[in-house]
Amino acid sequence: MNIHQLGELILFHRKRANLSREACALLAGVGKTAVYDLEHGKETIRLDTLLKILKVLNINLQFSSPLMEEYNHEKSEYLGA
Repeated sequence: MNIHQLGELILFHRKRANLSREACALLAGVGKTAVYDLEHGKETIRLDTLLKILKVLNINLQFSSPLMEEYNHEKSEYLGA
């Protein structure tokens, strides 16, 4: 997924939630320009801002890599789970 696709995804979810940019920003605790910038593909948005907006819209991040299974295994061994 690229930044423009992420912006489209956020816009879709915001509209489906019937939230204005202002309402979304208020719920996320960010400025309304942050929501606008993200929806329009700005590449320099802060990670904490992105995470706040995703949380408001109930969008979860999922990481994937060829090493993810190994990572999860090592993490569980380290934590004793």
